[in-house]
Amino acid sequence: MKILVGLGNPGEEYENTRHNTGRIVVSMIEKKWGSENEKQKIKFLMPDTFMNNSGRAVAPLVKSKKDLKDLVVVYDDIDLPLGKMKISFNRSSGGHNGLGSIIKSLKSQEFTRIRIGIASVTPSGKIKKPKGKKAVINFILGEFKKPELEILKKLSKKITEAVEVIFSEGKDKAMSMYN
Repeated sequence: MKILVGLGNPGEEYENTRHNTGRIVVSMIEKKWGSENEKQKIKFLMPDTFMNNSGRAVAPLVKSKKDLKDLVVVYDDIDLPLGKMKISFNRSSGGHNGLGSIIKSLKSQEFTRIRIGIASVTPSGKIKKPKGKKAVINFILGEFKKPELEILKKLSKKITEAVEVIFSEGKDKAMSMYN
């Protein structure tokens, strides 16, 4: 079975926050695929654990190397500009606590992930990241503005296509097409 995980925090107060980007996008994909999912045998997971404990929700679904190969985790990345995505495989957490929790619980990094940019950019296109731990936390736990959600909605179409390619033709093909 294919497993598509959208990282975020449960609860209304986190619903439209930048740190819930994975959850938002995977919910959009699940809504789009709806009843088609019966044929595709995809398990959609938006963990009810908080971000830092995501591994607890993911680990019970991954029981073998094949399950690991069929796992795709979607999450926010403050090192990418809003509106951009990057598919990667077998990489470290990059400081993302939710991903770190999954890696620790699975005792492996050998799964596919889709990083979704949430960073602001300057008019010249340079990434504008908040400075300092408190500023970063305030930024990622801050809510998307309406125009930012529109950008995310548009990007979700591309991410949906990428997930389809990952599940049908493999991660390498998807990386060559979408990175």
